[in-house]
Amino acid sequence: MELRQLRYFVAVVEEGGFTRAAARLHLSQPGLSAQIGQLEKELGQPLLDRSNRSVTVTEVGRAVLPYARAALAAADAVRQTVDEHTGLLRGRVTLGLVSGATSRAFDIASFLADFHGAHPALEIALTEDTSARMQAALLSGEIDIALLGPTWEAPPPGISHRTVIDAPLVAAVTSDDPLLAPADRSSVPLADLRGRALICLPRGTGVRAALERACTQAGFRPHVAFEAAAPDVLAQLAARGLGVAVLLGEESPDFGGALRTLRIVEPGVRARIVLAWPATGPASPAAQAFLDRLREALRSVS
Repeated sequence: MELRQLRYFVAVVEEGGFTRAAARLHLSQPGLSAQIGQLEKELGQPLLDRSNRSVTVTEVGRAVLPYARAALAAADAVRQTVDEHTGLLRGRVTLGLVSGATSRAFDIASFLADFHGAHPALEIALTEDTSARMQAALLSGEIDIALLGPTWEAPPPGISHRTVIDAPLVAAVTSDDPLLAPADRSSVPLADLRGRALICLPRGTGVRAALERACTQAGFRPHVAFEAAAPDVLAQLAARGLGVAVLLGEESPDFGGALRTLRIVEPGVRARIVLAWPATGPASPAAQAFLDRLREALRSVS
């Protein structure tokens, strides 16, 4: 009897059949079936009933299943204990990142490369999405940690966070835009954006939520003519004269002087980028170590 055979048996039970279990284990279906057969031969009893089109667990299999899971858990605990003593991190960490959120303020690629270099046995997955969907993914456990622009006014239960960037929103316009009159103007009242074609991040992002809340309080609905997920694309559209780009001040490119930015005032509108994680803490030691290192790296940004 081998641990891998027990792992295969548990996978078949959890997946409800050999096909899905083989895909999960990255094995061929005949190879998986042969390994389970070898385990049954060792035990002298069938664990799975293959007589029908669907695979079911036999009475003996149901009795064996909790012990198989306990054996696998004990083996994993042994590995984790050794890894903790040697400083080796294993497993998988998933980081959610709102598109373009930290492209200038924080070099996420260099951070990931350095962390992976220090912990090569740890798999790091990076996913980009809107802030709203990443908030939901944090709560459901689909991702471990996220850098996002919060859409909330008060953080939802179940999420802990730390502010990385807190900056005003700015309007980026071409040099001949009427909003620049008089010439020494450095800000623009929010009301002056009423009726203008705006270029902004999609719904579900912190910048868009902050803009829409402010416009609602000012008594009008913003006319968002173009949406894009990355600040650079928003600026490119504005540079072509397609509208006024609304950007987080920390993320506002000037395209070599083709654009000027005006701080939005009366009222001032701000948006944030936060580091967020489950309030109960990361789900694994690897995720906790990743979070600790990321928080340390982000201190210089905030």
